[in-house]
Amino acid sequence: MRWLGAAALIAASPAAGWEISGGVEAELRAFPQAPAYAFQNDARLQPSLSFDARLSHDWNGGADRIVIAPFLRWGNNGDGRDHVDLREAYWLHQGEGWSVTLGLDKVFWGVTESRHLVDIINQDDAVEDIDGEDKLGQPMANLTLYGDFGTLGLYVLPRFRPRPFPDFGARLGGPIPIGDPVYEDSDGQKHVDVALRWSKSIGNADLGLSWFRGTSREPVLVPAATGLVPRYDQISQLGLDLQYTAGAWLWKLETISRAGQGPRFQAAVAGFEWTLSDLGGTGADLGLLAEWNYDGRDRTLAPATIYDHDLFLGARLGLNDLADTSLLAGVLVDSDTNARVVTVEGQRRFGENWLLGLQARILSGGLPPDPIAAIANDDFIALTLRRSF
Repeated sequence: MRWLGAAALIAASPAAGWEISGGVEAELRAFPQAPAYAFQNDARLQPSLSFDARLSHDWNGGADRIVIAPFLRWGNNGDGRDHVDLREAYWLHQGEGWSVTLGLDKVFWGVTESRHLVDIINQDDAVEDIDGEDKLGQPMANLTLYGDFGTLGLYVLPRFRPRPFPDFGARLGGPIPIGDPVYEDSDGQKHVDVALRWSKSIGNADLGLSWFRGTSREPVLVPAATGLVPRYDQISQLGLDLQYTAGAWLWKLETISRAGQGPRFQAAVAGFEWTLSDLGGTGADLGLLAEWNYDGRDRTLAPATIYDHDLFLGARLGLNDLADTSLLAGVLVDSDTNARVVTVEGQRRFGENWLLGLQARILSGGLPPDPIAAIANDDFIALTLRRSF
């Protein structure tokens, strides 16, 4: 793997006044099952390379900062994942008790493990993965105020980014082509969205309240003559996230109320993480997770979801060793259809700059209209080797 280390060293060449970090990663995805549809890519092994970097420059005594974070994936194997994105490209100015951000940024809200209900600022990058963890950069102007009252953020989002989907014929892409998006609002991608979030730590509780008004990040996939057309509705959403710490217990809650996609509906995910420290005197920590998902949306008018009545059970193991070895495993079970999604993620460092990663996802039991049914043959195991700089 000399070429992988060489690429990272070239990318890390210093530039005056700039801090540069990132990495080059080789990935091999393996699909144990043959594709469910004859038109799908039948390659069982799908290699790819990705590159990410974060360039930052501070001045004015640290009060001003520019950040640029590009991302690229290349595979050339018909899996539909080749893409380039600018995840972050913003200017940040910090004042006394306030800050302003202008440009492309990523903002995360939420506390739960199995689903991030209140996290609505950034669009999912469904080409990179279907789990909702990878996000596109969002153009924004953000004013954040800090004080004894907590933290208050105001977001003006001047341009919408539609969700990218896997190519037709790619694994994890489903059996029906997805066409160009349409919008409820005549301004389309130029519609200006707005959001507010207040957060504060009160004793052992971390509380967040949010409001969003604008173009939904979740599209409704509408049947058309050429396939499915993503339709982006105008919505209004209230959100609450809460985490309470009680010794080894973390109690977690996220809940929303949304209007604009059929009748107003509520959704929630609630549960806990219980950590067993210094397991058996080994220094390792084991966290046991359980969460219940509820979603009351109208399935004919709102975007499809797998989280309507689902139980999530998982375990998080951290060895706390020099190699930073960790493993997270969980299963999401639909109480109505018995559909299951099993996920395993692990990593281990080698030296200062190398990271070996493992990801596996097993899908089973889904029946239409459950979204899992369309990709039920697309279980995969992925191995990654990353060289950081």
